[in-house]
Amino acid sequence: MIVLGIETSCDETSAGIVDESGAVLANTVATQVDIHARYGGIVPEVASRQHVIDVRPVIETALSTAELSWSDLDALAVTHGPGLAGSLIVGVNVAKGLCASTGIPLVGVNHLEGHILAAWAVAAGKDAGEDDRKDRELLDGVLGDGKSVMCLLVSGGHTELVLLDSDRQFHLVGETRDDAAGEAFDKSARVLGLRYPGGPEIQRVAATATVEAEPLSRAWMKGSYDFSFSGIKTAVLNRARREGIYPKPEGEIPAEMVAGLAKAFQDSVVDVLVTKTLEAAAQYECGAIIVAGGVAANGPLREAFFSRSDLPVVIPPISLCTDNGAMIAMSGLARFTDGRRDGWSLDVEPGLRIGSRDRLAAV
Repeated sequence: MIVLGIETSCDETSAGIVDESGAVLANTVATQVDIHARYGGIVPEVASRQHVIDVRPVIETALSTAELSWSDLDALAVTHGPGLAGSLIVGVNVAKGLCASTGIPLVGVNHLEGHILAAWAVAAGKDAGEDDRKDRELLDGVLGDGKSVMCLLVSGGHTELVLLDSDRQFHLVGETRDDAAGEAFDKSARVLGLRYPGGPEIQRVAATATVEAEPLSRAWMKGSYDFSFSGIKTAVLNRARREGIYPKPEGEIPAEMVAGLAKAFQDSVVDVLVTKTLEAAAQYECGAIIVAGGVAANGPLREAFFSRSDLPVVIPPISLCTDNGAMIAMSGLARFTDGRRDGWSLDVEPGLRIGSRDRLAAV
């Protein structure tokens, strides 16, 4: 069985192809980072127009890379939410047109589920492929033994703790009450005078810090597994003003000052994400942890999970953490195998949620 996935939920146009074993046969991404960097963030209308330009060549490149034709595909999966409405419309309408003309079944995919199911993908063309297969076997073993997996989904638009139970159903455990962690990275980077996107920039600059800066506070949201990152943004802004980093002065800003504040910010966010995930995994007696989404590409976050967790932690390779078509194909494969088929009434759902609407309670 071979599934092609189309992803256009935000500012990445991507097409990925997987087979029934989860092997990634192709994963083509056209990024818009340089386009939006000049504005310091994503401009929705610009993003949707660029998707129109990029979507056809991206799909054609994916098919060519996998050395497949349309007749080789068993299903076509597409993100229909959550995301930017204009961006989602491009992908869904292209998918509908392709399915109408080829007769290939259409499967609508929840973008958030795609991030988590990327943990089952076996990336191609890299030495870690064997590790990917071991991760897949580990997760299947945990679920097969009747245990659950705690999933931290952390990206530019979402920060959520989701329980994946042994029946492979998703249940919301906690979510951000204001800003997502990735958004906090972007906004804090802007205050520090760094380029968009902020996540890689803050990680790069923080790695150069030689003096430990005064720690920033943590928003623990006691009594729940929810998150809050609006306060840490304000703390960065206030300290940057106090230290003369923001607004950007006429003269040179000491690099060590920026690096120290960047590291203090990153340490705070990483500490909260890891601590709350480990506590939730312990409460629900999970057998493993998955960390997924664009912020899962952050090196210190990955290292903190591996060093602090007593449970096995599965984090997809970086190429499968950021938005990509292969993760949508993986989710489409799972849904298609379960019998899901969508018709021409499939519509975009910018506010689509993950899991049951009744949130599981925290102790």
